[in-house]
Amino acid sequence: MKFNEKLLELRKKQGLSQEELGMELQVSRQTISKWEAAQSYPDFQRLVMLSDYFGMSLDELVKDLDVQDVRDRKLTDEKVASMYSDVETAKEFVKKFYKFICYFGIFVILFCVIVFVIHLLFPDIPGLCEIY
Repeated sequence: MKFNEKLLELRKKQGLSQEELGMELQVSRQTISKWEAAQSYPDFQRLVMLSDYFGMSLDELVKDLDVQDVRDRKLTDEKVASMYSDVETAKEFVKKFYKFICYFGIFVILFCVIVFVIHLLFPDIPGLCEIY
């Protein structure tokens, strides 16, 4: 029997709701639900608390726990976190690049306006706004 199935069975045998068990372990109902759905696993401290609460050894509690599955989930979580980090870095780069383009565009527009105003004020200056 897998850990999630064992936890569900133990909880129901005791007549506990997910919320009640969560209160005993100081975690949310959603956390208990994820453990029972095998979407995540408790940390070591919570495993010890579970084994104490249900009056069994850690070995009995986690006997059929697939350690490789836990490792794979951890690696997957780390990869997802890394991807989010990369996306955030890319967003920051795009923001900085956009800001640079905006400032550069404003500079070019101001330069053109200044040259145009100088040409209007001093039309006799050679080389200023000449079209060949």
